Amino acid sequence: MLSQTCYIRNDNGDVLVLSQMWGPSHFFLILCLWACLDALPVAVNKTKVSPPVEELEPPKSADTGLHYDRYLREVIDFLEKDPHFREKLHNTDMEDIKQGKLAKELDFVSHHVRTKLDELKRQEVNRLRTLIKLKQDANGEKGMTVDHQALLKQFEHLNNMNPHTFEVEDLDRLIKSATNDLDNFDKERHEDFKKYEMAKEHDRKEHLKTLDEDARKKEEEHFEELKKKHADHPKINHPGSQDQLKEVWEEADGLDPNDFDPKTFFKLHDTNGDGYFDEQELEALFTKELEKVYDPTHEEDDMMEMEEERLRMREHVMNEVDTNKDRLVSLDEFITATNRKEFLEPDGWETLEQNPIYTEEELREFEEHLAREEQDLNLKTNDLMKQREELERQQEQLNAQKMELQRAVEHMERSKTEPPVQSKVPSAVEILPGDSQPVSQGHQQDLPTHS
Repeated sequence: MLSQTCYIRNDNGDVLVLSQMWGPSHFFLILCLWACLDALPVAVNKTKVSPPVEELEPPKSADTGLHYDRYLREVIDFLEKDPHFREKLHNTDMEDIKQGKLAKELDFVSHHVRTKLDELKRQEVNRLRTLIKLKQDANGEKGMTVDHQALLKQFEHLNNMNPHTFEVEDLDRLIKSATNDLDNFDKERHEDFKKYEMAKEHDRKEHLKTLDEDARKKEEEHFEELKKKHADHPKINHPGSQDQLKEVWEEADGLDPNDFDPKTFFKLHDTNGDGYFDEQELEALFTKELEKVYDPTHEEDDMMEMEEERLRMREHVMNEVDTNKDRLVSLDEFITATNRKEFLEPDGWETLEQNPIYTEEELREFEEHLAREEQDLNLKTNDLMKQREELERQQEQLNAQKMELQRAVEHMERSKTEPPVQSKVPSAVEILPGDSQPVSQGHQQDLPTHS
């Protein structure tokens, strides 16, 4: 999850803080808040509320973790400014929204909003084209012709056949893609955590291979000791149970556990006052339980595991309490849950160390995958080294040719500036018969004369 703060303003001008931790449910949270803003009156001083501003201002984006997050956020923010669309949204249930039925109302939004949506889509198409080109360059395909129209088909959150205007199909695709992608967010997060745990175990085993027998034995003993220390913690209350909530009521809120009241508890911990528990508000309720197991100053406690445990608790409560599956817990749903037998007499809660994250077979396959990746990386490294050596050799040849060319140019320049050399036959020199060397006149006296 990514840390961001998102604000939505209702018709009265009140600012509602959505969340500071964005995860898979927040797209639905935004849509839910759209639909229920008028139904949740908030006390406000009317004299201090400024009149609505008609000018469209750039929205403040919050990150959902999707690669098209900015586009999604801007489309939502600008559609929310249209009165007709907001009115239809209030009368549309969540299931119809997720199925794309609301998209048909796009034909009735104001012209200036449609114009802005057209602009947003063109920007998104240009962004995707840039990504395609960068990927092509990274794959060594620089300079090749790109069929953008064909490659854009891989992106399902917009209609690539019409890159210029934002139509009903674009809104339908955007809602359905975001719904599907965010539904898979938790699954992908669990897979990422599993890979993290397997990588940690793989690194530990690889480290053991570098040690001698005595050091390896000490390291194994230390590892087992840390596991025992981590498992030695107080009892963990079942998330969302009466015991767990009463502990928060007493230790975090400073109230008498005998005076525990579910409705009051809900209002105390509905921190943004919107009448719902969202993911962040639920996860905050589990901090006391997690502190029983995890301490950042202890070697045996992994804070990555603590966050995974927190999210497991949140998912469990959502599955038990969120009856309409809108990824929010309303006051009615919360009160109903507190009247169940499971709330008063819950089963025990098994922590991560009691639930193996991966099997031995999964670890083996993971290590084989790492070995293949390392082998592929070594092959690519060797190829790159050979290419580098070849480039260096070619560079040396080019440098030598450059030096030769430079010397030739210098010689030509000198030839242009120096006068031509004229050949002269010295009068005082004679050539002896049968001799190719000239003899100076001074030496002729030594030669015998012939009659």
